[in-house]
Amino acid sequence: MHLYILRRLLIAIPTLIGVTLLIFAAMRVLPGDPFATIEGESIGTIQLTPEQIAKARASLGLDRPYHVQYLAWIGDVLKGNLGTSFWRGEPLSELILRRAPITIQIALMAVLLSWIIGLPVGMLSATRRNTWLDYLSRTFVTLFQAIPSFFLGMLVILIGILYFSWRPSLTIVYFWDDPYKNLEMTIGPAMALGLGLGAFIARIARSSTLEVLGEDYVRTARAKGLGDRWILIRHVLKNALLPVVTVSGLALGGLIGGSVAVERAFGVPGLGLALVMAVAERDWMLIQNLALFYGLVFVLVNLLVDVSYAWIDPRIRYG
Repeated sequence: MHLYILRRLLIAIPTLIGVTLLIFAAMRVLPGDPFATIEGESIGTIQLTPEQIAKARASLGLDRPYHVQYLAWIGDVLKGNLGTSFWRGEPLSELILRRAPITIQIALMAVLLSWIIGLPVGMLSATRRNTWLDYLSRTFVTLFQAIPSFFLGMLVILIGILYFSWRPSLTIVYFWDDPYKNLEMTIGPAMALGLGLGAFIARIARSSTLEVLGEDYVRTARAKGLGDRWILIRHVLKNALLPVVTVSGLALGGLIGGSVAVERAFGVPGLGLALVMAVAERDWMLIQNLALFYGLVFVLVNLLVDVSYAWIDPRIRYG
């Protein structure tokens, strides 16, 4: 197991290097310059002359060759120095550490909600195949898969405000500081993301459960006189969980990096909202480091998913 984890970590190194190269190249190729934005402000609060722009770019090292800029950025990242935001003057390491817990919490809550909804619905649909329960569950699964998460978010906001007087906090409140206000802020985005994911989990759970129910060892267990509930819990559940865990791991990495629209809709001060603001302001350094953070999280989540296979199914061994 330890050798497998070590090999996976070594494989992750060229993956992360490729991610950094793509991010760095994209920031230099795509149109938009933070200093040009400052220079062209219609309000006129900030007016920079060409000499001042050149001086500002030199102070940030943006006038150096690209390979020098890249190596300097990677060197700073390895030292834990992620640089400073162009507009806010705030250290990016502090910004990420302050906002990341909220985004990660929303993603974990969404995955947990998807399991709470998707696993029972999928397994019930499989065990009651071609009955009215199966048809009803498949109808709702298709419906929630078809509805975009941002539209579900708007419905959650409208229902929460109109019927429950829901007024979530727009400032960062951590769970360990005030659990009630924290959940009030994060439950809406988690529901918007978790309902659609729950529908997908239900489909995966139904397919994997049907496949396992057709295995020889399940028929043998029934021939021995074991009840359906015991067979489902003892023999079917763990084997049916493997594809669900795989999909959930990929979804978790995607939710952490892809909750931009939902965080924007709810006004949650997480990393997604920070990324939206960084793109609007053309804050290169913040975009670079957020994309690198998302890539690192995705690699680690996939490693944890692979390791969890051996815990779910003892027959799996890593050479």
